[in-house]
Amino acid sequence: MESEAEQPTRVGIVTVAFRSDRVLEPFLQSVLASTGVHLSIVVADNCPADGEGARQLAAHAGATYVPLDANPGYGAAVNAGVATLDDDIEWVLVSNPDVTLTPETIATLLATGRSDATIGAVGPCVLNSDGSVYPSARAIPSLRTGVGHALLVRVWPTNPFTRRYHDAERTGGERRDAGWLSGACLLVRRSAFTRIGGFDEGYFMYFEDVDLGFRLARAGLRSVYEPLAVVTHDGAHSTEGESGLMIRAHHDSARRFLAAKYRGPLLWPLRAVLDVGLRVRATLLVRAARR
Repeated sequence: MESEAEQPTRVGIVTVAFRSDRVLEPFLQSVLASTGVHLSIVVADNCPADGEGARQLAAHAGATYVPLDANPGYGAAVNAGVATLDDDIEWVLVSNPDVTLTPETIATLLATGRSDATIGAVGPCVLNSDGSVYPSARAIPSLRTGVGHALLVRVWPTNPFTRRYHDAERTGGERRDAGWLSGACLLVRRSAFTRIGGFDEGYFMYFEDVDLGFRLARAGLRSVYEPLAVVTHDGAHSTEGESGLMIRAHHDSARRFLAAKYRGPLLWPLRAVLDVGLRVRATLLVRAARR
């Protein structure tokens, strides 16, 4: 008989659906194929009025279904999903539904996370659908890097500021610490997630993962990239056809993050300049998208 010490660790899985029926089923199938762990799956649905698809797919996978009628955003939906997990679950895999895992992904992430008590989150190597590596483990942007990236990325994607922000020289490669890990798929220590208050629900979409990594670091916890764990993200590199709403949301979230990073009365002139600059940039990009 298998002893308690030899039993696989129970891991919570939280994914957020929003009209995601097409991708949710293969995601859940890939999760159910995971080896070396016991799973407790939660599907938080930010658009339950769209039909019964997500509810039925969750039921078929033995998952808990959490409908959220008001669509509070990605981070808030994850928080709601985590809140339904049993207290004895020590690790939670947070993932978009358009991700597919290999059978070893969760066990590999878990082994890395359990190797050091200071690790608060572990992220896998994220592949785009064409097999290229998405820069899912990045540095917290400095003011110089962030401004350079924002000004040049659209006209010069390989500029040095964007490469530094993406940590492009180390994309792929070996296990290492990162400033933040992509919220598309990451394993978080439940106690660490709870300690810092989960995702900041003030971010509707975008930057909630940057903020999470930033706050984990401020709490003395590490975010670690583990390339031996691999997932494929169907939409990780898709930026074409961004709506004005998405552009505005991205810049609103950027302003919120920068206001939190550069806080204090002495830095208000900097915050004011950044706020104006981001508002102007958002307006220009929205106009360009309409052409």
